[in-house]
Amino acid sequence: MRIFLLVLTLLAFGAYSVYVMWDFGYFGIWRAGIANAAALQILLDLVITCLLIASWMIADARARGLKAWPFVGITLAAGSFGPLLYLLYRERLA
Repeated sequence: MRIFLLVLTLLAFGAYSVYVMWDFGYFGIWRAGIANAAALQILLDLVITCLLIASWMIADARARGLKAWPFVGITLAAGSFGPLLYLLYRERLA
């Protein structure tokens, strides 16, 4: 059930992200994130959250004997896709 929910989330978020990327472009998303103080607050909150999740992924991967760096790289470049893919990877190995 967890894998199903992860895949569903990844596909739905991925489809929406492709739509937004097509419409605004990668840098357009970042420009929108710094458009005003409210947008910047949301962007900074997401960046902090992604960094915290990346540190968790590193610790969790070490405890399980896995490599987290590909997923950390994806997190730095594409946000939530990194943790979602890591959780799928981890679930498939369990």
